[in-house]
Amino acid sequence: MTLDAPTAGRHPDAAALAAAIGARFERLPLCRWHVTVRLVIGAVTFFEAFDQLLIAYALPQLRAEWQLGTGQTTALMTVGSVGMLAGALLSGRLADSLGRVKVIAACIALSSLCNLALTVCTSPAPFMAARFVQGLAIGGEVPVAATFIAEITRTHQRGRFVLLYELVFPAGLTAGALLASWLVPLLGWRWMFGLAAIPGALCLLIARCVPESPRWLADRGRHEQALETMAAIERKVERATGAPLPEPAPAAPAARAPEGRSGLRELLRGRYRRRTLVVGVLWFTGYFVNYGITSWLPTIYGTRFGLSLSEALGYSTVTSCAGLVGCLLVALTVDRAGRRRTVTRCLGAAAVTLLLLGVLSGGSAVGVLVWTSLASVFLFGSNICLYLYTPEIFPTRIRALGSSIGGAMNRLGVILGPIVVGAVYADGALGTVFVTLAAVALIGSLTAGAAAEETSGRQLEDVAP
Repeated sequence: MTLDAPTAGRHPDAAALAAAIGARFERLPLCRWHVTVRLVIGAVTFFEAFDQLLIAYALPQLRAEWQLGTGQTTALMTVGSVGMLAGALLSGRLADSLGRVKVIAACIALSSLCNLALTVCTSPAPFMAARFVQGLAIGGEVPVAATFIAEITRTHQRGRFVLLYELVFPAGLTAGALLASWLVPLLGWRWMFGLAAIPGALCLLIARCVPESPRWLADRGRHEQALETMAAIERKVERATGAPLPEPAPAAPAARAPEGRSGLRELLRGRYRRRTLVVGVLWFTGYFVNYGITSWLPTIYGTRFGLSLSEALGYSTVTSCAGLVGCLLVALTVDRAGRRRTVTRCLGAAAVTLLLLGVLSGGSAVGVLVWTSLASVFLFGSNICLYLYTPEIFPTRIRALGSSIGGAMNRLGVILGPIVVGAVYADGALGTVFVTLAAVALIGSLTAGAAAEETSGRQLEDVAP
């Protein structure tokens, strides 16, 4: 075993130690330990996704109960996304400074406390304040969790492993849709947020079961702790597999980090500037289109086609379930197809589907249901791939920050998508809504095809030294 605990006294520099730890992760077979960690972190991400979508299903009742106009409705819908944007930017810096696991645990605890606060709100102002703070937690947890899972996974079939974890996010969206479509008409929106507070107990499970990323520990100069944590992981994997681990392959030559590690400035210069711009465009366009559709669907079904609340929520749930299918298909094929090709094709197919919807099938609720469900297959598939791709293209020292930039552009798309759709829809131009969204999806597809770098089959330290 190379660079194990007995050799820690030599204190190799962070870059060399990180390279050696990367080589040690490469020899770990996927086993029960990986699955356990993935399930624990996945449960957190599941419930953060669950919390994120609940506002769309509470909104019809909130509009009636508090007599909200269009402007107030839009504010209630988007304030959480503003918080998520701020949370994404803040969490990346915190996770690169304080550690991945601490930030993840704090986010789930804060989100659950906000759900309790939402249950007692009696007017829009305190509700929006609680949703903003909850947005900080949701926006902070998701990119940091994606970073952590990428850092504990070897190159072989990394795409499948990471995306099968990331499936918990759309699964959380789907579960939220299913529960809300049943619970809100039956008991009201307060019960929905009350039940969503229960998963806050997961922060205790994280502290007990999930180790800090050895790659991060090495990068922060905590060499002995990095080695001890890596050795403990290897012992657990050996117990899980019942066989000794093979010797790690020789570590690749270590590239030193730039002097005075510059954080955000490093993301915007040299080799990482183009990567930052590309993933920013992809996150923005994918989520602009996705949430431009899903946030307004229940309202469109009710006001445009006269469906009841239960019918509108049921139709919207079908679209969310279709998106989950797209995520599963991408998870199973991304290692073979490649990241760039997957995103390019999915966004391109979504653009074609939405264009056809805008031109041909916007005149009936069933037509909107069929075509938006098909578009969601492609949009969810593209967006989930970004959770895999983004942590791969940045080095450990700025990986969480780079992922959080993607998360912030995600949130910007989530904010502006519903606003633009609401403005266009206010004029009654439903077909124009879908044509506009098709154009945005096409921009994302062209960007991925022309400028994204392929990372399939490459070790993290090789992709981003």
